[in-house]
Amino acid sequence: MTAVSSSTPFRDLHGSLVFLGTGTSVGVPMVGCSCATCQSSDPRDGRTRTSVALGLPGGTLLIDTTPDLREQLLRERIGSIDAVLYTHDHVDHVYGMDDLRPICFHTGKPVSVYCEERVERRILQAFDYAFVAPASPGGGLPKVTFNRISTDPFSLLGIAVTPLRLQHGTFDVLGFRFGNLAYCTDTNEIPEETWPRLEGLDVLVLDCLRSSRHPTHFSLSEALGVARRVNARRTLLVHMSHDIRHAEVAATLPPGVELAYDGLVVPLVGIDASA
Repeated sequence: MTAVSSSTPFRDLHGSLVFLGTGTSVGVPMVGCSCATCQSSDPRDGRTRTSVALGLPGGTLLIDTTPDLREQLLRERIGSIDAVLYTHDHVDHVYGMDDLRPICFHTGKPVSVYCEERVERRILQAFDYAFVAPASPGGGLPKVTFNRISTDPFSLLGIAVTPLRLQHGTFDVLGFRFGNLAYCTDTNEIPEETWPRLEGLDVLVLDCLRSSRHPTHFSLSEALGVARRVNARRTLLVHMSHDIRHAEVAATLPPGVELAYDGLVVPLVGIDASA
C-alpha cells in the first residue's frame, strides 16, 4: 500500500501508480441497468471512468480528466496535480477538466497539460469560457498551459515518456510508456511501428471492454492475444464494461493477467530519468 503521512490527509504517491478509474464511458454500475454486475456488492465491480495517477520524481502526473475526477481524487486522497497527460479527446477522458480548478486555487498557477493538437482543440471548444477574454467574474476558471506532444519521446516531471501510437477504431490515440510500464487504454489495434516500443515491459495496462468484439475496443480474447505477444510480467486490464464481472472473469485469466480495479496501486518500475 502507498504510505499516508500522519500529518496530512493526502497520500504520498511517489514511486507508484494508482488506478483512479477502470470503467468504460458510462461507468459501472450503468444508469438504468439491473444486471448482476451493476447490482454487485463486490467493490471491484464499481468502476468510474478510466484514468490513472502516477507519483513521479517531479510530482504527480494525471492521465486524462474523466467526468468522475473530483470523486476519484477525493477517494484516493490526492491533493495536488502537477501535470496532465491526455490520451485522446473523447468525453470520458476530457470533460472532467473543470475539476482542476481547486488545484489552480491552491497553487496560484496553471496546470501543465500535455496533449496532441486534436485534444487541445476539443478542450478549447468544450471549455471556451476559460479561454476567452475578458473572463466572466465569479466561480473561478480552470487554468492550464498547453504543451503539444507527438509520438516523439519527451521529458516530464523528471522522467522520460515514450508516446505509443494506438488505433481506437478510426481515431488516432496515444498510450504512454514510463520506464518498464506501458499504459494503453481505448484501443482495438496496435500499429506495427508501436510494437517495438512495448518490448521488455514489466507492467502493461491494457484496454479490455467486454467479452464480445467491439469496433473501437479490445475484447477479452483480443486483449489476451496482445498480452501474450507483449509478454509483460504483469498485464492489468482496464476500461471494462458491465459485461466483465470481476470475480467470475478473474478466475478464468491466465497467469500474469489481472483485472484492474478502482483504487488498485502498483509500483512504478524501471523509471528512466529524463535527459
